[in-house]
Parts: sequence; structure tokens; C-alpha cells
Amino acid sequence: MNYYFLGIGGIGMSALARFFHRRGDTVSGYDRTESPLTRQLAEEGIAVHYTDDPALVPDKIDLVVYTPAVPADTAEFRYLEEKGVPMRKRSQVLGELTEGKKCIAVAGTHGKTSTSTLIAHILSHTEFGCSAFLGGISKNFDSNVVVDTKSDYVVVEADEYDRSFLQLHPYCAVITATEADHLDIYGTREHLVEAFRQFAEQITPDGSLVIKQGVALVSDESDEHDHHEHDHHEHHDLREELGISNTQFSILNYTAHGIEADYYPWNVRNYGGNIFFDLRTPKGVLYDLELPESSLYNVENAVAAAAVVMTLGVNEHQLRYGLKTYRGVRRRFDYRIKTKELVMIDDYAHHPQEIAACLESIRYLYPGKRVVGIFQPHLYSRTRDFADQFAEVLSTLDELVMMPIYPAREKPIPGVTSSMVLRKIDSMSKYLCTPDQVLELIPALCPDIVVTMGAGDIDRLVPRLEETLRNTLEE
Repeated sequence: MNYYFLGIGGIGMSALARFFHRRGDTVSGYDRTESPLTRQLAEEGIAVHYTDDPALVPDKIDLVVYTPAVPADTAEFRYLEEKGVPMRKRSQVLGELTEGKKCIAVAGTHGKTSTSTLIAHILSHTEFGCSAFLGGISKNFDSNVVVDTKSDYVVVEADEYDRSFLQLHPYCAVITATEADHLDIYGTREHLVEAFRQFAEQITPDGSLVIKQGVALVSDESDEHDHHEHDHHEHHDLREELGISNTQFSILNYTAHGIEADYYPWNVRNYGGNIFFDLRTPKGVLYDLELPESSLYNVENAVAAAAVVMTLGVNEHQLRYGLKTYRGVRRRFDYRIKTKELVMIDDYAHHPQEIAACLESIRYLYPGKRVVGIFQPHLYSRTRDFADQFAEVLSTLDELVMMPIYPAREKPIPGVTSSMVLRKIDSMSKYLCTPDQVLELIPALCPDIVVTMGAGDIDRLVPRLEETLRNTLEE
């Protein structure tokens, strides 16, 4: 087959492109800008171009795969549409690839990437094996795709953006959170929550749902956190509470904070930047599980992953080994420098709660250290909707450096800028900088810890900043 990808540089798109390429299909594509990921695709033998020009589109195409992030007025999009070439959204193609397989789908407004990557890593070291389509670059696999032709299992990150995840019919589904996000698509949180409930109803009859305790699948006006107070219900009550009418699949819940769920951690401790914890499961306690070079919030993702793999039949030894050898995901609490003098961590955090979780982990692992944060807001709409929350959480940094907003798919909104957030912060230690100015400023601030955060193109700045800081260490 000949596949052509519009927006091939996206993390989910490139995973599909790599999958077809490894399977022996012919793959090529277009993206607006070159990135480390598109350069890697080119090195792997996938032809990629960066000019929106129908003349560069190959003659022979069996299927065009596109992402909603590519504007419909793109010249190549219009040209292919007029030519009548079959076109499918990425989510539809992923849905078809998982049909007839045991699909493990991880959904939720955050924690998806780490949880799905962890599940894939654990399974790949067992007799179960798995293929996987991940929303980040796993440091273990050095890729966002795993191809295992012998395994029946396929792990996917189930994206709620554009209701993509409703193309999936999982054997096992995980729901980590249903907080308000992507309201440009859903309009209200109620509609978002309803989509998650629909997703849960699509689990196969012999399957299971692993859901974080307190996550709402029925929209009532109260916030998710109000649900945390529940006593431990029997599971038919849990089903009722979640508004799930499908009685066939089993439901398990997990939590990182509390002792009333099927799976929860106990005695979480930090030893030299590595985290250890005991895990309570329905079958008993597993003591001293280790998560190396990890964040506090990754304990929660590890508990979710453990619930999934143990439900499938992975044993204690395999789980232990998988957690201990897990190296994380690029841009997810990603250690770039770790010395006595300086630590640099890069994180994809772009929602106030993710930033709070990231900073909480840093304070937990490195108490009393001076933390300098560099944040690039992602989307005008998100910056507008959460301006107060961003200001509140960013003000906990010792020094804050903000970069201009990364627009992604959006047109500017008048009055919505990074300065708008900075003005809400009552501190003198705040700066607005271009990437080049960041490189000059950071060494001058003499930080103990540097953390870069954001979902835009701040990832291009990270290697440059790492190099600059390494040079100052050597001086």
C-alpha cells in the first residue's frame, strides 16, 4: 500500500507512519516545519517535504491519512480531496488497526502518555508482548511505536481531542482524569465527560475498565475532587455511580491518594532521586517497587499501569522488573542534567494542574533548592481560560521566565499574551524572554534546578539550553 500523511510530524501521525513503513508499505508525507522527529523519519527512509505544494505529492497514493490539526484550506488537502483519493483521519486508521486485537486504550486529560508507555514497556518484557502507538518518545524504545507481529495486544494512547477515541473498542480501557480541556471542541465540560462515558461503554464484554477513583463519567455540576470522599463501594454501585449501563466488563479503580481503591500505593519514599513504594492490590501487597529518576505523579501512572498488566495476568516479578527498568518518556519529567551542582528537567506540562504536579515533584525531590522555571504557554484560548490558575501555580517558582504564547492551530486573541499572565504575578523575579534571551539569562540566575515546561516548540530550545548550562558547569 502507498500511504501519504498530511501532518506527518505530529506525534500520533509519525507513530502510524513508522508502523506502516516497518510493515513494508510505502510511506511519505508533508509537514509545515522540520523537527527532530521529521528528520528521524527521513533517516528511517520516509520521504518528507515541508512546502505545501500539490506538485510534490506522489502520483500513486492508496490512502491519505490526515490530522485535524492540518487546516482544510491547505493546498495539498484540497488537491487530494478534488482528485478523489481516499482520505481518513488518523483516529479512524488507528481504530481499524486495533480491530480484532486486544486493544489496551489509555484515555484521560493527563497522564495518558506515561501510563501507556509504561504498560507497553512492562508487556514487551513478558510472554504477552504488544504493539504500541504512543503519544511521546519512549526512552526505552527510542520511538513512539512498537511493532510486535506475534502479539495479540496493542497499546494505544486514546486521545479525546476531536472525539478521536470513540473510534476504539478497547479490551481494556484506562481513564486517568476528565478535567475541562479541549473546550474549543466540546463547548462544555459536560459534553467532554459524556464523551468519556461513551468511550467506556465501548469496552468489549470480556474486558475491563481501570479508572482513577473520583473521576466523574456523569456530569454533575460539582468538580471531580468532590467525589474523592466516597467510601469503598461494591462494584455494581461503582458502575451505577459512573453511569455505565454495560454490565459485562469488570471495573477496577485505583488512586495515588487514599486507601479505599482496588490498587493504591503505600509508604511512598524518595531515596537519591529514585522513588520507592509498596503497592496494595486485591491479591495482597507488593513491597519496595522502584521507579528510578521519576516524578511523584508518576507513582499514580505506575499504579494504573500495574492494575492493567496484573489484570491481564502479568506476575509480580515481571511487574517489578518493568518498573525498575522504565526510563520514562522524552519531555515527561525528563532529566537532561543531573549533577550535584545543577539539575535540569524538561516537561510537557501545559495545563495548570500538570505544572503544579511537576513543581510539587521537584520540591519533593529537591527540598530547599532554588528553582527557575521557563514556561511557554500553549494556545491563546487555554491561556485566556486559565490565566488566573497559571499565575497562581507559576508564582511558586523562585524565578519565572515566560516565553511568548505558542499558537499551534489558533489565531491570536486580542489582549491574550504571556504578559497578561505575568501581570497577575506579585513578584519581582519574573521575566518575558525570546528563546535567545533565555539562553543568556538562565546562567546569570545561578539556579540549582532549571525546569522547562510547555507543549509548543520550547522543545527546540531545550537541547540548546542544556548545552549552554553544561558549558557553564565546565567553566
